[in-house]
Amino acid sequence: MFEAQRITTLFLVFAILNALFSFFSCNDTGSISPLEVEKFDTIALTKTWEQPIPHLEIPEGLQSISAESCGSCHQEIYQEWQKSTHSVAFQDLQFQAEMKKDRVLVCLNCHTPLQDQQEYILLGHLDGDYKKPAILPNPDFDRKLQGESITCATCHVRDGFIIGFNGNTDSPHRTKANPGFLSEKLCLSCHNVVDQLSPVLVCSFETGDEWINNWASEQGKTCISCHMPETKRPIVGGFDSRKSHFHNFPGSGIPKFFDMEPQKLDGLSIEESNFDKSYKLGDEIRFKITIENKYAGHKVPTGDPERFVLITFRLFDEADSLLNCSIKRIGEEWEWYPKAKQISENNLLPFEIREYTYSLHPQKKGLYKFSVEVSKHRMTEKNAESDGILGKYPLSTNIHSNEYFFEVK
Repeated sequence: MFEAQRITTLFLVFAILNALFSFFSCNDTGSISPLEVEKFDTIALTKTWEQPIPHLEIPEGLQSISAESCGSCHQEIYQEWQKSTHSVAFQDLQFQAEMKKDRVLVCLNCHTPLQDQQEYILLGHLDGDYKKPAILPNPDFDRKLQGESITCATCHVRDGFIIGFNGNTDSPHRTKANPGFLSEKLCLSCHNVVDQLSPVLVCSFETGDEWINNWASEQGKTCISCHMPETKRPIVGGFDSRKSHFHNFPGSGIPKFFDMEPQKLDGLSIEESNFDKSYKLGDEIRFKITIENKYAGHKVPTGDPERFVLITFRLFDEADSLLNCSIKRIGEEWEWYPKAKQISENNLLPFEIREYTYSLHPQKKGLYKFSVEVSKHRMTEKNAESDGILGKYPLSTNIHSNEYFFEVK
């Protein structure tokens, strides 16, 4: 009997290895030999973010777990979600450019978190190399669902139930109350991931660590407090209003596409010194701008290490010709090739106040214009050009600007 079981087991192993080899030899994730696949038991996935949300059972009373289906009843929430960067996390051109370069499949687990949204089932990585995935075709892959990126079911569907803050027995679908599940822990499963995926690809999202060690967590404020503010409204059209949360997930205000409406959340407080309308030749004109990370429960900028903030001072003559430009930068500096490594970092800590001063020295009498601008940036133009998305992808947004006209006598 034991010999028969052994023969059956060997046959199954051989069949799986043969299927894997046939599949790997004709897909775009790299060719892997049967001998390499035999080492699978030594390279299994161990980190929570390396695995997507397993295949979801459709709750009784529903025909689909798609956001579009949810939106047929939850119309306001669906419309808010459509404006969010969550709804286009998979289509994001920066993400797609990175995937084309390295094809690291675990990155999909934050941009399309459901297993049903992914073409392949990832079993592990050969020799711990993220670019050598051991995979199988996913029989439950749903391309339309993939296009919904971080969809409703990502947070609200588990084990055949719709998870909410309140369990409503009158709902047409199976519902379960679990406020603890719908907490910041769910947000941090993607927004607190750090790893070196390849020599030139780094995942460095430390927002959770930044939050847990400052005033926000001490005061009981979470990701939801700011990025999903409370409101009172009907959950379904025609029903009574009750407490709910906005689902547009405002952030930096930099949209993912030019035709998207930016969902902006200001974490910074910005104040300027006075500026007179007239000065004497030889005067030193000093202008000061004070920036405080007053409202964010994490650093600014946070998340993607390519993000940064610029403070730009410009001086123009009366012909509107640029005489001088000075730029200050807040953010991380990285060297990306031949190996990604952080060079420096001066992100604003929560409650940190920083002053930037610009001294003007007009060389002759006349009329002048001075401007100050504070802008948030997703990535540099150089990196966007390298990724082939320069001009196709919104890179920045202005959060503060002023112009001052003055005369030097």
